[in-house]
Amino acid sequence: MSGLNSGESNDVKPTGKRAMIEAIGLSKFYGPFAATRDVTFDVHEGEVVAFLGPNGAGKSTTMKMLTGYLSPSAGTARIAGHDMADDRLQGSACLGYLPENGPLYPDMTPYSLLEFFAEARGMHRTQKIERIDAVIDLCALSSVIHKPISKLSKGYRQRVGMAQALLHEPDVLILDEPTAGLDPNQIREVRRTMERLRELKKTVLLSTHILQEVEAMASRVILIDEGCLKYDGSVAKLQEGREGLEDAFARLTASGVD
Repeated sequence: MSGLNSGESNDVKPTGKRAMIEAIGLSKFYGPFAATRDVTFDVHEGEVVAFLGPNGAGKSTTMKMLTGYLSPSAGTARIAGHDMADDRLQGSACLGYLPENGPLYPDMTPYSLLEFFAEARGMHRTQKIERIDAVIDLCALSSVIHKPISKLSKGYRQRVGMAQALLHEPDVLILDEPTAGLDPNQIREVRRTMERLRELKKTVLLSTHILQEVEAMASRVILIDEGCLKYDGSVAKLQEGREGLEDAFARLTASGVD
């Protein structure tokens, strides 16, 4: 794949659209160890971007810094223009976050969980009912809405987590491994949800290990390895020439890549 170097940016960003997710020189150090180093990218309004990298590459650390859950050692994270260090409450109001294996209360039903989060966000009764109904439909939860979460499959638990992230109607979504551990049918449901989010013009950054899903759910890829940005560009460019996604991923994350 000629002409594609580590960290190269191929501009597939929507022109004239607002940057809704901004990572500016994000670094996180634990003593001498750098979990991430000078990671810089942005995601514009309405984009669905796949965030790739091998285990330990720094994906989850970067996502936690973007959400304000983790403070960077250096750099700036912005959501919808809000600095997540100085203006986290306003930024969080624009953000839905689904962490990998996100916390759910197993004794609750999906409906009671959504009620709990709606009340915690200060929604009035009419808004609460409308938004709960909307996310039940969007995440296809109607058949399990009154079952205990402890009795649900992992696929349904992931959908409950997604519904919770979408409850306050955020413009920005950060999803960490939303398809991890799911079977093909469950992954198909996540893909349908992503299509609905695309139609709603949501801005989405999603981490995934399932390379086959990247083409189905995203038009752009950001790839990091060993805490550093290796690629930022279109899915099509990443597969240029005879390489498939797996070959390109292996080459860009190989030890000693430039």
